[in-house]
Amino acid sequence: MTQTESPRGAAERVDDALAVAEALCAERGKRFTPIRRKVLELLLRHQRSLKAYELLDEIREVHPNATPPTVYRALDFLLEEGLVHKVDSLNTFMACGDAAGAPHNLLVVCTGCGAVAEIHDDIVRNRLANRIERAGFRLAGHEMEVKALCQACLAKNPDAIQHHHAH
Repeated sequence: MTQTESPRGAAERVDDALAVAEALCAERGKRFTPIRRKVLELLLRHQRSLKAYELLDEIREVHPNATPPTVYRALDFLLEEGLVHKVDSLNTFMACGDAAGAPHNLLVVCTGCGAVAEIHDDIVRNRLANRIERAGFRLAGHEMEVKALCQACLAKNPDAIQHHHAH
């Protein structure tokens, strides 16, 4: 929940996002099962990225017999449908902030607290992809992760940015 968002506003935001996810799945002929819904709901409520086992612990409060494969299958489905992102650098998952909107091709990950921001910028992504190809590589996916420090972490520790000399 954002600092200015009321608990009711947060609940409405989660309900709206779940309704969008349900509509997208119906439109695509996919089943939005209760466990898939619950995993997405938890990610939406937390408003941060979570590890699969954090999700499993919370799922077990509602579904006591849930196992790791149950959560991983739900996450795989949600990833395929573009409803969540995998944050590889943290080995976590986060709800997509705009699943029905434009795709997000840059994830900015705070190295201090793990907060993640979604950005869509084709120009930056394409320029970087071209540079990567000139170096003899090809991007492994459509999303890229960029490490940074969020404003809150910078405020706590203004000297946190380490200066490395350029090669």
